[in-house]
Amino acid sequence: MIYEALLAAGLLIVFSKLLEGVLRRFRLNAIVAYTAAGILLGPVTGIVDPAGEVRVLLGVGIFLFFFLIGLDELDISGFLTAIRSRCSLAAVVSVVVSLLAALVVTFNIGFDFGLGLGFAGSLAVAGVLSLTSLGVLAKVLIDEGKLRTPIGIEMFTMALIAELLVLLVVGFSVGEHAAHPTPAGILRLAGQIAGFVVVTWLLVSRVIPPLIALLRRLLRVPQLSFAVILGILFLVVVGAEEMGLHGSLGALLFGAALSRLPHQIRRELVPGMRSAADGLFVPLFFSSAGLYLSTSFVALDPWTIAALIAIPAAGKFGGAALGAAVARIERPLVAGTGLLAKGVAEIALLLVLRETGLIGPDVFSLLVLIMLGYILLTPLIIGRAVQSAETADSPATAGALPPSLLRFALDNVTVGDVIDPARSHAGPSVSVRDFVEDWVVPHQQDYVVAKDGELSGIVSLGMLRYLPKQSWAETPLGNVTRANTPNTWSDEPVEDALQQMTEASLTVLPVLERGSKRFLGAITSQEIVELITSEARGGE
Repeated sequence: MIYEALLAAGLLIVFSKLLEGVLRRFRLNAIVAYTAAGILLGPVTGIVDPAGEVRVLLGVGIFLFFFLIGLDELDISGFLTAIRSRCSLAAVVSVVVSLLAALVVTFNIGFDFGLGLGFAGSLAVAGVLSLTSLGVLAKVLIDEGKLRTPIGIEMFTMALIAELLVLLVVGFSVGEHAAHPTPAGILRLAGQIAGFVVVTWLLVSRVIPPLIALLRRLLRVPQLSFAVILGILFLVVVGAEEMGLHGSLGALLFGAALSRLPHQIRRELVPGMRSAADGLFVPLFFSSAGLYLSTSFVALDPWTIAALIAIPAAGKFGGAALGAAVARIERPLVAGTGLLAKGVAEIALLLVLRETGLIGPDVFSLLVLIMLGYILLTPLIIGRAVQSAETADSPATAGALPPSLLRFALDNVTVGDVIDPARSHAGPSVSVRDFVEDWVVPHQQDYVVAKDGELSGIVSLGMLRYLPKQSWAETPLGNVTRANTPNTWSDEPVEDALQQMTEASLTVLPVLERGSKRFLGAITSQEIVELITSEARGGE
């Protein structure tokens, strides 16, 4: 039996990756290739049977994939920041309308479509149909050069809030409380999720980094970081299951918490995990969608199939447009298309629903085909919509850019790639009056003070209000400079520098040379925004 499982896994992995290479020439998504490989090796030829020990590998693939979704797409701090904006109202209206529209079909509200789903299955399927892919939307915005325009930021912020809200809905639907929901059960589950998030967040931010650093220093074991993170991931999955949450939700939240680690640390930890995922578990996982695919859905009533395709899509777009209009977002129809973005998380969730028995093979097969259609078509629809937006959109300020959005554009960019070493800086002996008259520029609140390669600190305009104006001419800048300020290194990722600015409420950071600590220059949040814009438009 073990050899049969290895044979099935080997065939699926090799065939999936080969087919990915072929279909990439036609610009088709890798998940389409993996699913097609499963269809060819399963239902078409019957070579591979998804039963047996191979199911263990498929299960690991589920958790690892949701971990990577949390790591790459979700940012809980970004969510908390975005929810204070007017886009939060638009996102909530969109989610409510979209879920209600999908429930009309899945839960037979007013009309029986014959899907035969219970409450938990109806809610879960409605959630999958209401989900938005943050990664797909970000890629479209980058490709179309709309990354930092107001319409792009509004679309992304709406999607960020909507995605996390719907994921929580789906997480509840596959939990143990969903079969017979009660107010007490819902509150208990909400408390469990909140407690799980807090504990995981503290574990990742306070315990894991120093633990890994200590173990690496004491043991010097190769790939220790990868092993520790992978092991903790499995423990988190088990802990989530023990609390009544599905393990995939635990993996998702763990990945989101881990995304708050400094980029340098994540860059050391994640490559091995991503290689294992992309080369082994993810192809196996998504090829299983093809293995389980069948033509049983053709037995469903044609009107049911049409309703399952049209009504949730109309509700999703209509809800997003209505929410954008209620929140007074310009071009609500364009903003509404952003929430149509679908990715691979939907298929992953469908596999989870099938494994838990919430949906049968007929509904599963139909929904997988619908999701594949979304994956192929929605980037084109969103691209056309954002192209129609006015090109005269004014650039957004650095503070308006959601932190989650910046992660998609700053990968592998260092501070040294951004700073201008020829820029001059005010010295500590310059008077405050001369500084205000000669050095202050619009839209910048913080300035680095340095002279002859020596850093003095940072001066903020807000600090000057405590200094009487009559003494500005006699007061040297060094007297009002904050000496104990954060700094960044020239070889440090730009993302880390931006994170430091956000945490310290600064718009500028001094840049030092690692080792000698010689002052090299300064980097501002506006320069990072300009870098993002340049890359989004195909610049150097």
